[in-house]
Amino acid sequence: MNSRLLLLIATLSPTLAMAQGCDVQTRSQSASVPVIESHTCYEYSGMPVDAINWSCSNQSKEMLTSTKNKVEHCANHYQATCIGTLTAESLANPQAMSKDKSSKSLTIPDNARSITYYYDAQNLNQSRIDCVTGGGEWKAK
Repeated sequence: MNSRLLLLIATLSPTLAMAQGCDVQTRSQSASVPVIESHTCYEYSGMPVDAINWSCSNQSKEMLTSTKNKVEHCANHYQATCIGTLTAESLANPQAMSKDKSSKSLTIPDNARSITYYYDAQNLNQSRIDCVTGGGEWKAK
């Protein structure tokens, strides 16, 4: 009986549910506009599960088309990761990281992180440069 109650509470409480990720496939609309990362996935750690809902929408930029799908978690077959401090800007743009490690936000917990997994990158070195110059920590698998 107690295990059923715990299961019911876990399924109804968004803070106890498993993390969610956003799987992103990107294609260029023009041969003159290169795609640096054609397949990535990102997750937020230290945040409520539904925090990813807004950023994981199917909005496209002018010359790049991105298809985003919410997944239970990002797959393990990645080439590298970029881990950075989660900020209000990175909630809106998963590629943005905070360079200021001491920056505070009223709505984002201090331990919240954005984790981007790189699966298919045509220029993985450029992805690493973008990660590090944006304040993230790069880890090759």
